[in-house]
Amino acid sequence: MQEQHQHHHQQQQQQQQNPSALLPQLTTNHQSSTTVTSLRSPSSVTTSLCSPLHIASHRQPLLPAPVAVVLPSGEPVSTAPVNFQLTRVRLSDIGPYDGAPTGTYVRAMETLCSSLLKYNAALIELGSEDTALMRCGLEGARLFFRSRAHLGVGKGSRGVYMYRAGRALEDWDSSPPCMADIFRCMGKASRVALSAIARHLRLRSDVFNHLLDDAPLPANEVSSSVLVGTYSHASLQNGKGAIGGGKPTVNGEVEKGLLTLISSDTPGLQVCDPNGRWYLADGGSGPGDLLLITGRALSHATAGLHPAASYRASPDCFMSPNSGGRTSLAYRLMPQGNAILDCSPIAAAGHVITQSYVPISVSQFMDDLAAEDLIGSRCNNDD
Repeated sequence: MQEQHQHHHQQQQQQQQNPSALLPQLTTNHQSSTTVTSLRSPSSVTTSLCSPLHIASHRQPLLPAPVAVVLPSGEPVSTAPVNFQLTRVRLSDIGPYDGAPTGTYVRAMETLCSSLLKYNAALIELGSEDTALMRCGLEGARLFFRSRAHLGVGKGSRGVYMYRAGRALEDWDSSPPCMADIFRCMGKASRVALSAIARHLRLRSDVFNHLLDDAPLPANEVSSSVLVGTYSHASLQNGKGAIGGGKPTVNGEVEKGLLTLISSDTPGLQVCDPNGRWYLADGGSGPGDLLLITGRALSHATAGLHPAASYRASPDCFMSPNSGGRTSLAYRLMPQGNAILDCSPIAAAGHVITQSYVPISVSQFMDDLAAEDLIGSRCNNDD
């Protein structure tokens, strides 16, 4: 009896020391490593076992990079606590400018990239004018989607709308308001974030510019990047992903582009940290906060130094049919299809890269990812 009492007392001590162990949404995924940073989504592990593409020379290795590679200082990778909130970085503090780097710029750049490496996400705080624009855009998108859902016809009736700059609209009533302005606002913020990531890697701030669309776009050219508006509600969960354009899965989705910025009116997006634990990444954010996650294209261009993030909709978000739903605007910064993903600048900066990161065209890279997803979905269906 005394032994049982001691055993019960030890369990209570362990739970007090590790309260996250009591939370189902923070349970470690058993398909990924529990001690090493995972560079791939949990779903991609099954994919790689079923697909011959995982042995191609240009694909990322299945085994994740050592923690010492991700965090050169040797600092242990942190696990996000229950009430964890990402540190905000002001967009104005990481913007490029002429002259010597100030202490404010250096601190903001390091905070941004440290958050990406420790938690696979970061928060960017917009200025007052951009915040007002995002709030207007979210409110307009919510009204647009709810009215279309009520009618049950036309674009947006299923809670997803994709906007590309340069593409002609059939009529102005077929899209949520302010999409062009929001596209420019979030596009500028994404380029600023990309330049800060480059500087943190000891590269020129414009080293990735050759991958991007020209700014502004040439005449009659459609943007590679896309702005995705989504409205998620219990009555509208019809197979779209957490931020639109994909199917929702328990193991999450992995962004394919360079990076993605997400603004929402209600918290509801979980991100998987490097320890394989899921946490609510936008719990304390508002319309003026952009959640930043990095994608597969940037992971390849940086030789895995900035791994792609896995994300998913929070299971608690849409449980109640009486909830108001969640509106989000996600800007996906995509590379041009004819660009080349090349790690030579990373090697020139003194970083050690593996032979698996060879130059590859963006179009071929995306085709391989699509084929990998297709084979992975077939494997999951067979299971």
